[in-house]
Amino acid sequence: MKFLVDNQLPAALARWLSARGHDAVHVLDRGQGQTDDRQIWAEALAESRVVVSKDEDFFILATRPDEQGKLLWLRLGNCRTQHLLTKLEQIWPSIETALTDQRIVEVR
Repeated sequence: MKFLVDNQLPAALARWLSARGHDAVHVLDRGQGQTDDRQIWAEALAESRVVVSKDEDFFILATRPDEQGKLLWLRLGNCRTQHLLTKLEQIWPSIETALTDQRIVEVR
């Protein structure tokens, strides 16, 4: 799977995904720290990437009529990077499965 990790999440998340065999990049690694969410969404769609974000703006984009992009919506609140990665480690197999069938996967 291919992922594009949003600016509000740590770059360590992109590295964590890459370590699991995924093609993952953080927006800061692309020099897109100030890029509009709509442009990030469009680029992710063009590259067949799942956007990973905690930003509700991406949920709004993902739920537009006829939308095709995918979103991994992390709703864990503000937490330390290690807590985030530990939580994802615990549920990652179910997230991967869900992303094959669903366009929006919400993690709380």
